[in-house]
Amino acid sequence: MLIAHLTDLHLCPPGELALRVSDTVGMTRRAFEAVAALPVKPDALVITGDLTENGRPEEYALLRSMLAGLGLPTLLLPGNHDDRENLVAGLELGPHAVTDGGFVQFLADLGPIRLIGLDTVQPGSSAGAICDIRLDFLEAALAGADGRPVALFMHHPPFSCGLGYLDAVMLKEGAGRLAEIVAHYPNIERVLCGHHHRPVQVRYAGTLGQVAPGVSHQVILDLREGAPARFLMEPPAFLLHLFAQDRLISHTAYSGRYDGPYPFRPDAS
Repeated sequence: MLIAHLTDLHLCPPGELALRVSDTVGMTRRAFEAVAALPVKPDALVITGDLTENGRPEEYALLRSMLAGLGLPTLLLPGNHDDRENLVAGLELGPHAVTDGGFVQFLADLGPIRLIGLDTVQPGSSAGAICDIRLDFLEAALAGADGRPVALFMHHPPFSCGLGYLDAVMLKEGAGRLAEIVAHYPNIERVLCGHHHRPVQVRYAGTLGQVAPGVSHQVILDLREGAPARFLMEPPAFLLHLFAQDRLISHTAYSGRYDGPYPFRPDAS
């Protein structure tokens, strides 16, 4: 079972640049090309939010056409740059989507593993929040897993990453109950997030919390106290989660073209 995990596409209409710098359409295309070129075809594609830059209908129409070309079962979550109403109207969310209460979530059993997607958007804020309705959905989904391994996806990380300008916009409201629920279920293999545009790993509530790098621009790695929020054009990347040997194994995969591959022994055939 192989899951391609992308995040933070920030798609703009063709010809526009996000933040006047980032060619998010081109970078998303390159990321999708990298997924399509993988030697092993993923069983599913998960995108954890900020699908678009502005939440406009034309941005979702563009994403829909790009996903159709990729041809993979896709599970989608909103981010703080998305508009839930336009997202639902503009994209094919598939049979695993759960839109009760106006939220955009998912629940999918793929082979031996259950995938759960939580909507952490708080309209009008860059920071995340999660209410009792969404947490009740999570508890029911975890109880229904019957001990099977679970990968939990969301946009906003519910844990600190040590970068103050990112910790200021993490998931805060509802984070206490969320941590209690996660700690109660040792079969949760990962809590997998986006939003921060940086690869981050941390122990969280008895499991591993992991943030995927952005498909678009990356947030600068500056660990100084009070460092300003800035971004740079580091190589974009995504995560591959392989479920094998009763565990989830995560790899970072880069989009774009790079020299190689070369043999480690020049005389090898």
